[in-house]
Amino acid sequence: MFKLVVDDEISLYLVNEAFTERYVELLEENNEYLSEWLEWPGFCKSQNDFKEFVKESLHKYADGKAMTCAVEFRGQIVGNCGLNAIHHPLKMVEMGYWIGKQYQGNGIITRVCRYLIDYAFTKLGMEKVQIAAAENNRPSRAVCERLGMQLEGIITHREKVGDRILDHAIYGIHKAKT
Repeated sequence: MFKLVVDDEISLYLVNEAFTERYVELLEENNEYLSEWLEWPGFCKSQNDFKEFVKESLHKYADGKAMTCAVEFRGQIVGNCGLNAIHHPLKMVEMGYWIGKQYQGNGIITRVCRYLIDYAFTKLGMEKVQIAAAENNRPSRAVCERLGMQLEGIITHREKVGDRILDHAIYGIHKAKT
């Protein structure tokens, strides 16, 4: 099984069907919380929905277009983080993440993102990592700022979540030139 060790508490696993039951549990426990900023909880409810997500994610990975990982913290799957889009011609990746509310405050996503940024630069030869966060999603934007990412701008009308149209703050970090 594809596994990346972030540190002594966190590992990343390429998504697979073995995680679908846990994803359903996490969604049931965190539906209201996740639905505030993410569109997918509105249409991804069952284990079959998550199996389709895994199947699509693995096809994108095989094609070199994405790398979606389950986040394991202290032996428990707590969320997802990945390179949602890998743009080889642009040498740029778009990263995204979510985590159960009960696991916030442990630095999990910041550590995972720091690891994946380094992975994108050193293993994939990318030159830029970008994260889009809803403009008013302060916790997600704080992750970007802790990572030393620069706010590149606000894109209006970027996503519809529930009945709200959200603007996104776009953050980027570039590989250091040596």
